[in-house]
Amino acid sequence: MNTNLNLLAAYKKMWNDRALSHSGLSDVEALNRAIKIELLDEQTHPRTRMHPDKKYLIGIERIIHSPLNEKEKIALINLYTQIYTEL
Repeated sequence: MNTNLNLLAAYKKMWNDRALSHSGLSDVEALNRAIKIELLDEQTHPRTRMHPDKKYLIGIERIIHSPLNEKEKIALINLYTQIYTEL
């Protein structure tokens, strides 16, 4: 569970201006939901949404260029990939 809290904290560092809603969700569920929303580009108007392939690449680039440590980067990339393949 500690690892999941670390991942949630790492994700929040990358998106410091974005609020994650925890309403009734565990930290793991909130993190997975936030990544899925990002990959599906749900915070963008439907006519201007990007394809999940492009959002995945943008997300991975954001992780790579973030100030996170290498373990956090690898863990987030693995989680992004897992959620992306489940879409």
